[in-house]
Amino acid sequence: MCVPVAVALGHMLPRLQQFEAACLLHDIGRTGLDPIVFGKIWSWAKQEGIPTRPREWRAKYPRTPYGQESQAFLTRYGHRLTQQGVELTPVVLDHINMRLGFARRLKTCLGPMKAQLKALGIEWAPWMERIMLYYYYPEKLQTAAKWVHQLGEILVACEQLEAYSNHQRGQDYYARSEESFQAAFTYLRKLARQHIVSQDVLETICRLTREGCFTTILRQARGGNLSSAEQRYLASVAA
Repeated sequence: MCVPVAVALGHMLPRLQQFEAACLLHDIGRTGLDPIVFGKIWSWAKQEGIPTRPREWRAKYPRTPYGQESQAFLTRYGHRLTQQGVELTPVVLDHINMRLGFARRLKTCLGPMKAQLKALGIEWAPWMERIMLYYYYPEKLQTAAKWVHQLGEILVACEQLEAYSNHQRGQDYYARSEESFQAAFTYLRKLARQHIVSQDVLETICRLTREGCFTTILRQARGGNLSSAEQRYLASVAA
């Protein structure tokens, strides 16, 4: 989904090859994720109003040392998590790092991939990791070139559009029981109001959606079928 958006916004090869690789690998920091363990931790945290992303954690607890969000979570809420029947085993601690310590975990998991990418003719560049971290760590792109920032926005927006549309992923990964295209685009508009996604990126995604560019992918996210109402919504969605 990301590549046609980037093409529409004027990005060219070979940058697109690197961008596509970064998009395909953007969640590799969650290698080994157990949906049941992950869901127990983060659905409970969401229900309790506990921040579940580093940028949200720092907004609520600004005195937390940068990069220590996982440790701060355990200090504040570890005992309450155990009261929910979630023992703080190494596996559970690892799943906490998959969210609040994502930067460290991504760096660890990316290491072996760089040589494999080079063998495929794709050179790794530091900006690729930064856009992979943008959703959780938007500050990492504060001083980036405009084109890098835009690629980070595209990755975040497309990932969220697919995630909010995908029934299976919503159940396994986000502990949600209902997904809708309306909710997906409502969230994208929220990201635009928060200046995580620019209006240019949002409008381009909406236009490509209306033109049917993402219909096959979104149909797959729905398990193979789109209702008439869903098709009408996608054909008319606006930023």
